[in-house]
Amino acid sequence: MEPPNEIVQLLAEIRDNQHRQIETYDAVTKRSLDMQQRAVERQEQAMKVYLRSLVVGGVLVVGIVVLIVYLLQLLG
Repeated sequence: MEPPNEIVQLLAEIRDNQHRQIETYDAVTKRSLDMQQRAVERQEQAMKVYLRSLVVGGVLVVGIVVLIVYLLQLLG
């Protein structure tokens, strides 16, 4: 006994819709992973800039302290 054409057609539509849903899910997942990867790269770049700024700021502070000590010795 063969199923009616309506049932076969309905099952085919369900299958096709599931395939489209999976393709959409794959595309969204890929886009999400790409965005996360870019976010991680930006965070790494920001961290490098932060560390450089911290080093430059530290060097400036040390330089200013040395200059103040030197000037105090000249006056004292």
